Amino acid sequence: MFITLTMPSYGAINRDGAINDKGETVGDGSPRDPGSYDYERAARDIVHFSALFDRWIQNLRRAVGWNIQYFATVEPQKRGAPHLHILIRGTVSRDIIRQVTAATYHQVWWPLHTRDSEVYPGDVLPVWDPARLTFIDPATGSGLLAFDDVQDLLDDVEDLDPAHVVRFGDQMDRADIRGYVAGRKADRAIGYVTKYLTKSIAEVLDTDSDRTRHHYNRLHAELQHTPCSKRCPVWLRYGIVPEGADEKTTPGRCKGKAHRRDTLGLPGRRVLVSRQWSNKTLPDHKADRAEFVRQLLASVGIVKPDTSHLKLSVVRPGDRSAPPRDHLILSEIARRKIWRAEYNRALLEAGPPAQQDTSAIPVAA
Repeated sequence: MFITLTMPSYGAINRDGAINDKGETVGDGSPRDPGSYDYERAARDIVHFSALFDRWIQNLRRAVGWNIQYFATVEPQKRGAPHLHILIRGTVSRDIIRQVTAATYHQVWWPLHTRDSEVYPGDVLPVWDPARLTFIDPATGSGLLAFDDVQDLLDDVEDLDPAHVVRFGDQMDRADIRGYVAGRKADRAIGYVTKYLTKSIAEVLDTDSDRTRHHYNRLHAELQHTPCSKRCPVWLRYGIVPEGADEKTTPGRCKGKAHRRDTLGLPGRRVLVSRQWSNKTLPDHKADRAEFVRQLLASVGIVKPDTSHLKLSVVRPGDRSAPPRDHLILSEIARRKIWRAEYNRALLEAGPPAQQDTSAIPVAA
């Protein structure tokens, strides 16, 4: 089955664009009224989107009573919100899928982190105190509470509400759930969900519309104030020291993929695959990837030496026969740079992969 899951509405969007092949008007995804668009909720939904999908799979498996296997891809809509295209083995009642989707939610039991609750909303942020090995208030010099300490305080609060609740949207009509048989339709569906094996999210978010670009900038700015994990330095804006913070932590700035402009919060989990989808182990997949690279290099005349006959042995600390540690590290860095250069050369000479025909699959605005 082919299933599409979307996120809820955060505000009306412009639909004054072109007409697609189904006669539907598709706009550029920008909000009609940027001032009333719920950027805060949109950003927090993006950060916790993968956890919501994990809960949906868990609920669906419990509802049908068997271990559903899936292959899914995460794609940003034109408005920047993520949505999922999922292939599952077997068939499930449309009513069950709708009921499970409507009943699925993910609660975030973190300290409150709305924009109104920011302790340091501007450029003045907490500073690191090397004497106390923690961050302190720049004005009073008092130490800030650690994330775990704040969580312990919240555990004592009665009738505590979650900091955020994320749900899927209700846009699930019959066109979003399809059964496919072998043949052209199956090929199109598979091609559609596997395109992100070679296509980056940044390509989808590339736009010529000034108002859409401004909308993406607003969403990215909101993501800079949205903690992505317990270790996220953005917590310092809320007066909370994140887990693992040290003198290298930059208050309010996180290097995590959830805060990148080119992905708008959609991190590395673009392709979501259940463990038993291919009936292969992780070493099997690693061997397949290595063989793919070997064949690609061979196609452009780069033949790697056969190392299967080499014997590996553990180097013990203090072994005088082993090269110095810094030499081993530099050698490994140089080798990996060579590998990357050879692989990039092979990709350029081999040319882009064949484009899949996805004209039969609609893309939501």
